[in-house]
Amino acid sequence: MRCAEIFGLGLLGSYLPYMLEGAIWTFALVGGGLTLGFAMGVPFAILRVYGGKGAKAAIDAYVWVYRSIPLIVLLFLYYWGIFPVILGVKLSAMATSILALGTRDAAYETMIFRAALESIDPGQMLAARSLGMTRWQAVRTIVLPQALRIAIPGWTNQYAIMLKDSSICFALGVLEILTRTRYVTISIGSYFIPYLIAGILFIILTYGGTKVFNIVYEKVQIPGLVGGK
Repeated sequence: MRCAEIFGLGLLGSYLPYMLEGAIWTFALVGGGLTLGFAMGVPFAILRVYGGKGAKAAIDAYVWVYRSIPLIVLLFLYYWGIFPVILGVKLSAMATSILALGTRDAAYETMIFRAALESIDPGQMLAARSLGMTRWQAVRTIVLPQALRIAIPGWTNQYAIMLKDSSICFALGVLEILTRTRYVTISIGSYFIPYLIAGILFIILTYGGTKVFNIVYEKVQIPGLVGGK
């Protein structure tokens, strides 16, 4: 009985569904951030590999800036500075968080997809051009489909990283796992068990998500190329 009182186990049961709901918010943050990062990272990578000097310089600058700024600083810049002050738009904490996660992730995904594009044998581009394809047709129909498959392991790693980074959105009050856990600890007056449950939730989401990516990679990997069977 004493142990239950110390760890707040009696009250924790009523708050457990509330904490579990935070996993949905966390997954929404990660899904939104990865989608935005993918939508920006792929064209940025293509421009970085096949674009002109101006495009390459602009992409390099973007990658350097966004890989240098801590996520929490980016959240504050977006939420209290760039959008409300400069652009005159007030975004919700959730929208700001997804935008910050996605634009920062795009810098890392750009380099992942760039490496994947550059790993494709240049002879394939030459063969496509000799058949009358334009450069961009060859990229879109021959190089990019292979590069996307090769990039899956790197994208899997980004998922795991962003899952942990999403907890920083606690700073804006987004009701993800960490925010809800904090509210529960205040309500029951105990910290150990709620944060232990939060850690377990992150482990489950990390393992489950990476497992799905690995299954997809095994299905689509290119035979004889970069670990393909």
